[in-house]
Amino acid sequence: MNHRPLTTFVVALAITGSAFASSQPVVLGDFSQYQQVPEEPWQIVRFDEDIPATDYRLRQHQGVHAVEARAQGSMALLARPLAADLQKTPVLCWRWWVDEPIKQADMSEKSGDDYAARMYVTFDLPGSAMSLGTRLKLSAARTLHGSDLPDAAINYVWDNKHPVGTTRANAYTDRAQMMVLRTGSDDTDRWITERRNLRQDLQQLFETGSAQTLQLAIASDSDNTGATTGALFADIHLVAEGDECRFPPA
Repeated sequence: MNHRPLTTFVVALAITGSAFASSQPVVLGDFSQYQQVPEEPWQIVRFDEDIPATDYRLRQHQGVHAVEARAQGSMALLARPLAADLQKTPVLCWRWWVDEPIKQADMSEKSGDDYAARMYVTFDLPGSAMSLGTRLKLSAARTLHGSDLPDAAINYVWDNKHPVGTTRANAYTDRAQMMVLRTGSDDTDRWITERRNLRQDLQQLFETGSAQTLQLAIASDSDNTGATTGALFADIHLVAEGDECRFPPA
């Protein structure tokens, strides 16, 4: 009996099954589809009306449709709601371009809490992931600063001097954790692609892999140091854990 056709069929079925198992990417920032920024669902978020807002505009650079952020002693986020299923598509992909890091910055001090580029994701954590003290502290903070204050935030940053992989609490609050993905000038003046597993990073930074995503934002900020800086952000999307990022060719 010839088993070759059956073997061929089984192999073909396995390949087809793998293809169907792959999830479609969740597109969050394809800036070729926008006429301007901010444009829904993106909006400018300011924390202090007395601080000038970072300027955001569309730009095509080296064949990549991007948002350009320009900060001059300024701070504001370009943000959008984020309702992601971290069980299906936990991997955040994007590419960014930085001219130069902020030389005067120091992430350990409030006076130096500035970054040429940051990717910012906020979360609502399950109650079991927070101590009673943390819940009480958040409740008090929301009374002062508003109910939109998130349980947790991860800031993926382009720093000036700390080693790649450095993590630490933000200088203003331990509910925002900083993670250095790039540092110094080695990777400046070119497009750099990034891939981060949000579920794994939540586990590392907040000791829980279960959370509801609330908001995604990009920023260049220099309100503490007064520096001039800028960055480009493009092709922001989510993919499944085993899938490749889907960056269109430049």
